[in-house]
Amino acid sequence: QVQLVESGGGLVQAGGSLRLSCAASGRTLSSYTMGWFRQAPGKEREFVAAIRWGSGTTYYADSVRGRFTISRDNAEKTVYLQMNSLKPEDTADYYCAATYYSYSYYSTDAMNYWGKGTLVTVSS
Repeated sequence: QVQLVESGGGLVQAGGSLRLSCAASGRTLSSYTMGWFRQAPGKEREFVAAIRWGSGTTYYADSVRGRFTISRDNAEKTVYLQMNSLKPEDTADYYCAATYYSYSYYSTDAMNYWGKGTLVTVSS
């Protein structure tokens, strides 16, 4: 079992930055791929970024590549999402997730565990 708790959401102006954190606890994480997803009002949950816990390999959605950076701290068992140059269209609930199926890092259906989410609001 893996427990995930997100933090760091809030209100920011367009062009600003936020860093989200996902604290993980439970079983060994080295075999998991950790992902960030987001869901805007009235829209489906979508992939944002992912990182393989063991190798550190990262993946990004086209919409955030070059603006967002995913990273992990092994000692703290925490995954981060640094979000820069935020846009109003980045407004959403952001969820941390974990999957054992590393090649399906982009798929909500492949996630084994989810956090409860943290709200990010970007004002124009």
